[in-house]
Amino acid sequence: MHRIRVQSAPFDSAAEQAALVGDNARIGALVSFVGLMRDLNAGLGVSRMRLEHYPGMTEKALAAIADEAAERWELEGICIVHRVGILEPRDPIVFVGVVSQHRGDAFRACEFLIDYLKTRAPFWKKEVTDAGERWVEARSTDQAAAERW
Repeated sequence: MHRIRVQSAPFDSAAEQAALVGDNARIGALVSFVGLMRDLNAGLGVSRMRLEHYPGMTEKALAAIADEAAERWELEGICIVHRVGILEPRDPIVFVGVVSQHRGDAFRACEFLIDYLKTRAPFWKKEVTDAGERWVEARSTDQAAAERW
């Protein structure tokens, strides 16, 4: 079971976790990750960020990443919620939740998902910094993390 959403509204990570577990008594592990917007990036203060995407294409890419995780590990469910629009420091940007019968599969799948989201999901970030607006480039460290898999 995959739940994939791209939305401008904030999300409740506790509610997302509860929905992911549901009444499934087979679940022995829940691993989740919440990415937050920082107020500093590449040495510059960041006051705001705009996240853009292509509706339809982005959800399809997220579903493909979730499908790949489900093929690699024994999972009971995956949830990915990614925000778009205007975000400010401390705002939650992304929720990735994975449930499985055993913790090892859940930990590995969650890490895989966030590494691949950072490199393969079609999102574009424009930051408002102390030095003006700028598009955020992909980081080599994110690419290196994804290449481990």
